[in-house]
Amino acid sequence: MTSVTPEPVTASPVGHRTVRRIIYLIPAFGVAAGLLATLLHRLDWAVGLIFGSGLAWLNFWWMKRGVEAFTSTAGGQPAGEKRRGQGVTYLAVALRYVLIGFGLYGTFNYLHVPLLSLVIGLCAFAAATITASVWEILQSIE
Repeated sequence: MTSVTPEPVTASPVGHRTVRRIIYLIPAFGVAAGLLATLLHRLDWAVGLIFGSGLAWLNFWWMKRGVEAFTSTAGGQPAGEKRRGQGVTYLAVALRYVLIGFGLYGTFNYLHVPLLSLVIGLCAFAAATITASVWEILQSIE
């Protein structure tokens, strides 16, 4: 008698496509805003928008890794099998706003770009999240 073992389901986690879109949309919005500022002959604003969106991307990346680290630990991973680099991930999650603050300070102080352009560049995270969420809603309607 042969026993039939079910194949493991390898479906992607809920929201995986949306997260992947956000990862691509944040720099896309930053570069598009930077190009628009360059066309308007505001090179200082273009640099600020691109650096701000880069910091927004780093913020999202650290947040994503932190959530993955927390959920893998809570998911019942064996005690002996710690994920490599998990301690660094926890530190980055805990200090991500401090690291972003230092990035903003350094960019503002040394590159002399307008602070408002950096803040608007950070808003690329919100714009990408809204766009990816609306895209997912519209995909589910079809």
